[in-house]
Amino acid sequence: MSNLAYETDPSEIVTHEAEPVLQTLRPVPRISIQAFCETEAVSSPIERAGEDRRMAKAHLKVHMGGVATAVEFYQTAATPNLIIVESSSEPKEMVASLQQLAQVCDPSSKVVIIGHYNDVWLYRELMRAGISEYVVAPISMADIVSVIANIFVDPDAEPVGRSIAFLGAKGGVGSSTLAHNLAWAVSNLFESEVVVADLDLAFGTANINFDQDPAQGIAEAVFSPERIDEVYLDRLLAQCAERLSLLAAPSTLDRVYDFDAEAFAQIIDTTQRTAPVLVLDIPHIWSGWTKTTLARADEIVITAMPDLANLRNTKNLIDTLKKLRPNDKPPKLILNQTGIPKRPEISLEDFSEPLGVTPLAAIPFDPQFFGNAANNGRMLGEMDAKNPIVETINDLAHILTGRREIKAKKKAGLSGMLERLKRKS
Repeated sequence: MSNLAYETDPSEIVTHEAEPVLQTLRPVPRISIQAFCETEAVSSPIERAGEDRRMAKAHLKVHMGGVATAVEFYQTAATPNLIIVESSSEPKEMVASLQQLAQVCDPSSKVVIIGHYNDVWLYRELMRAGISEYVVAPISMADIVSVIANIFVDPDAEPVGRSIAFLGAKGGVGSSTLAHNLAWAVSNLFESEVVVADLDLAFGTANINFDQDPAQGIAEAVFSPERIDEVYLDRLLAQCAERLSLLAAPSTLDRVYDFDAEAFAQIIDTTQRTAPVLVLDIPHIWSGWTKTTLARADEIVITAMPDLANLRNTKNLIDTLKKLRPNDKPPKLILNQTGIPKRPEISLEDFSEPLGVTPLAAIPFDPQFFGNAANNGRMLGEMDAKNPIVETINDLAHILTGRREIKAKKKAGLSGMLERLKRKS
């Protein structure tokens, strides 16, 4: 029987108008955008769009004022890659005013108009005049991101792989072990190419867990970002299984691993172009680069143990990540090493309540099973494919890759887990 539980917290249910649209969009490239808005109803969603992780590389500035303000502004300033202008003018008046804007714009700049008239003649005239897109207000944040992505992202480009970032609420909670086993499960269950990136360059354990000793790994990419492309990446990958590759950490202390916020961005972007799934094994530290990496991941999984320090750290992480990723669902949570004999634990319900997030799964303490797998450099599914813990990891693989929806079974799932924990203790 699986130890899987399902979330039903209201914040987890997709209420964002943005969610279905945004999940299909590729990140917007490094471009400059300036918006000129007449109303707060338009400026607010544009500002929210600038905070979305898919817009992380773009630089967006919002000005109040419509076409006339934009014309005055560009009398003395260079035009950006994209200009977004709101205009409440009637169709013929709008077309006339845009001719003034055209006189001060660089020919390479794209222009998006947000108007208040749903008029076919107006749309045709704007397209004939070279406007990139006309959007009728009211607009949502998702509308803005979608319009920008449709203009600047090549529709024929290869799809981008899904990134799943694993982070422990404390050191030693088993986040890396779960990340590695989940990556193996995804590659095995779905016959999909998966890359594991061990980002703990000083103390990473992925090479040990997969019984690998590659001569090169992620350090070479991070310290030589100018060399990174698909060919160079292929030389750095160690083959762990038929469809599972590893960007191994050196796990040595012969240098200090201090990085800037964008240190891992290039290798992550390149890897996502080559594999459908990228599992990021992130060390338990809080720095500029970990914050940036988490902010841009498609999915975040926090691993915690059921004690007070883990609860505090988990709440801090969830609250911070919600602010960093306002248009995404909260991180997923896995409780690990539950049911240790004679150890006082916070109950699953008490752990979940202050977080507003119910754990996806509670994985019981089984030192022999995990220890044997680690000492032999094998995954749990290779040791015993029928073990209930392996079943739980397989269920998680389905959910985290989007192959199975999170269902509303909170009471049954929690009570079932609690009952199993009581029996175990």
